[in-house]
Amino acid sequence: MSKMNMRKAYGEALLELGRENKRIVALEADLGKSTMSNMFGGEFPERYFQMGIAEANMISTAAGLALTGHIAYASTFAVFASGRPYDQIRSSVAIPRLNVKICGSSAGLSDFGDGKTHQSVDDIAIMRVLPNMKVLSPVDYYETKKMVRAMTEIDGPCYIRVNRNDVPVITDPDAPFEFGKVKQMRDGKDAVIFATGFMVYQSLEAAKLLEADGIGAKVVNVNTIKPLDVAGVQAAAKGMKGAVTVEEASVIGGMGSAVCEALAEGPAESRVKTLRMGIQDRFGTSAQKYDELLAEYNLTPEDIAKTVRNALK
Repeated sequence: MSKMNMRKAYGEALLELGRENKRIVALEADLGKSTMSNMFGGEFPERYFQMGIAEANMISTAAGLALTGHIAYASTFAVFASGRPYDQIRSSVAIPRLNVKICGSSAGLSDFGDGKTHQSVDDIAIMRVLPNMKVLSPVDYYETKKMVRAMTEIDGPCYIRVNRNDVPVITDPDAPFEFGKVKQMRDGKDAVIFATGFMVYQSLEAAKLLEADGIGAKVVNVNTIKPLDVAGVQAAAKGMKGAVTVEEASVIGGMGSAVCEALAEGPAESRVKTLRMGIQDRFGTSAQKYDELLAEYNLTPEDIAKTVRNALK
C-alpha cells in the first residue's frame, strides 16, 4: 500500500487554488516549510504573508483580508492554530462568519518528536465548540486535497487538521468528497467503528483482525466532524450490537462525543453501547517513532479490535 503526505497535499492544493483564483491568499506563522504553504509563497509572494511566530496577528490579518473579499488560508501547527489565537478566531472570524480557512498541521500525536507542547490533543474540541466553524479531518493525501478545495466553496470559517507523517492511501483519487457526509469504508454485521483521520486506516486494519475471529466490523469515516452527519451516524449504528469511536485527539469534546450525542438523541434502534477511544484526558509525550505513541495511547489496530470485542460483550 502506497503512502503519501497530507502536508504535501495541503501545499499542492493551495498552490493549485492560487493559480485558479486570485482571491486566494495564504498566511503563515513561521512554519511554511513544515506546513508546506511555502509552495504557494514561492509562486505568489505578493499573496503570501509570513507573519512570524505571531499566531494571533496572523488570524487578525486573515480576518482583515477576508473582509476585503479574499479567501484567506492560515496555517501553522494544529496546537498553535487552535490555542494561541483562540480569541481572535472567536471574535474576528467565527462571529462575523468570515472566509478564513485554518489549517492545523502536524495534528494529534503525529509530531512525535517534539512532545506535549507541540501535540494537539484538544484542537477538535476547541474548534468544534465555536459557532459557525466547520471542522474537517481527512484520512489521506487525496482526501486532504479534495477538502482544501472544498473549503474554498464553503462560505465561512473552516478548520482542517492534517497528519505530519506519510500515511497509507485508502481513498479513491477520483471519488468526489462530500462535505458533511460520513463515508462507509467497510461493511460489517456486528459492530460499527466510527473513526476520523489516520485512525480510519487503523480501524480498517482492526476490522481485518476481527474478521479472523468471525466478527464483522463496519468502518465509517467521519471526515466532517462539524457539521456532523447525524442521520448518517444514526443509520450506520442501526442494527449493530456495539459501536466504537476512534480519534487521535481527546475523547472529551471530540469526534466521539459528537457521535455519542447523535446516537443518544436518535431512534431506539440506533442507541447501541458505544465506547470511545482516543487520548484519555492526558497530554502527549515525546517518542522516537510515531508508532510508539500510538501504542502508548492504545490506538493500534490490536487495541481497536480489543475495544470492539468489549463493546460486543
